[in-house]
Amino acid sequence: MQIGRKIYYDNRTGEVLADTAQRSGSVRETTQEEDFATYLRLAERAPESVGMIQLEYDQYKQDFDEGVLERIDPDTKELFFNYAGPIDPEAPQEPRKPLSVEVEELRQENILLKAQNSAISERTEFIEDVIAEMAIQVYQ
Repeated sequence: MQIGRKIYYDNRTGEVLADTAQRSGSVRETTQEEDFATYLRLAERAPESVGMIQLEYDQYKQDFDEGVLERIDPDTKELFFNYAGPIDPEAPQEPRKPLSVEVEELRQENILLKAQNSAISERTEFIEDVIAEMAIQVYQ
């Protein structure tokens, strides 16, 4: 059996309180009550002040492998990671969307930009042809 991680966070600030981590093998799904009894940061809080997101097994795997989950937007439930900087890994970075999400958004944007570029090129060629025809008409 494979169980995805559960992430508990402060409903108001989005601060991550507990991450159950994903598990596989001879495991069972835990209840929220069990998690509140197991994790100290949850046990000291009122359950209504805590939100929870259940992820699929291996969901955001690369993001968890390469970054640190910093917070969750309480309104949108969007995860924000902090990744080591390419130049100075010790320098603090701004939390950002999971890289896997950013990559997909950039792929979609790239497809759109390529289509727009193609349309602009075709329009430019059309305008050049019209100008050439007009020049021919003027100089005849």
